[in-house]
Formats: sequence, structure tokens, C-alpha cells
Amino acid sequence: MRTFNQIDESKYQRAKNRVEKLKGFYTHLFIYLVFVIFFIYLNIISTRFPWAIFPIAGWGIGIVGHASEAFGWNPLFGKKWEERKIREFMEDDEVYF
Repeated sequence: MRTFNQIDESKYQRAKNRVEKLKGFYTHLFIYLVFVIFFIYLNIISTRFPWAIFPIAGWGIGIVGHASEAFGWNPLFGKKWEERKIREFMEDDEVYF
């Protein structure tokens, strides 16, 4: 049986992991915004073709993916799916052991 301190430690580790994910996302977002400004500037001084749209859009897709991980949003594999699979695997383990 887990003690109160173990439960607190577990909560602390989960909270710390969430904070690390959020910090990583916000760092990624800041770098993305700096490069968006840089790409637009390069596009303005170099050519009339709006080539900057392509790296901005591609990197933006990555930002959306990173945000979905950091904020725990996943329409395909959300928390309910995760919990259901954990219960399913735990039941399978009971059958085999």
C-alpha cells in the first residue's frame, strides 16, 4: 500500500513533468515567432514570391502538435482512451500471471 508521502511524490512528479512540457512548448513557440519575423523579413527583401509561407506553415503544424502534447489535448488518444487501455492491459496481465 502506498503511503501519503508516496502519493504526494507521485503527484509532484506528474506536476513537474507537466511544467516541463509547458516550458518546452513556450520556448518552442517563442523561437517559432522569432523565426516567423525573420522569414517574413527575408521574404520582403529577397523576392516577390511569398516563399516564407511554406516554412511558417510547416513549422506551425509542428507547433500545433507540440501544443496538443503540452496541454494534453489529443482527439484520437485522449485520457479516456489511455485509461481504458491501461485497465485492459492490467486485466490481461491478471490472466497471464
